[in-house]
Amino acid sequence: MYGLISKVNVVPGQRDALVAILLETTQAMPGCLSYVIATDQADADALWITEVWDTQASHKASLSLPAVQAAIAKGRAMIAGFSSRVETVPIGGHGV
Repeated sequence: MYGLISKVNVVPGQRDALVAILLETTQAMPGCLSYVIATDQADADALWITEVWDTQASHKASLSLPAVQAAIAKGRAMIAGFSSRVETVPIGGHGV
């Protein structure tokens, strides 16, 4: 398995709009076992995205999906940057 945890810094006031875009595209991504979007209680302009994929190749392939490409184009201006990105190797747990 392949995991990715990212902290996304959002342009002030755009967090909820970005969440809506991300939630639209998380339904049909082959190989995606879990995709969780969470707000940060200490930072109103941040999101945490936790992903679990069957393989790293599936994650990479998802970036070419038309729906994902459209979401990237639509949401790019709402993203101020990424302050944290960690690749993991999930070994199990509830929901995986």
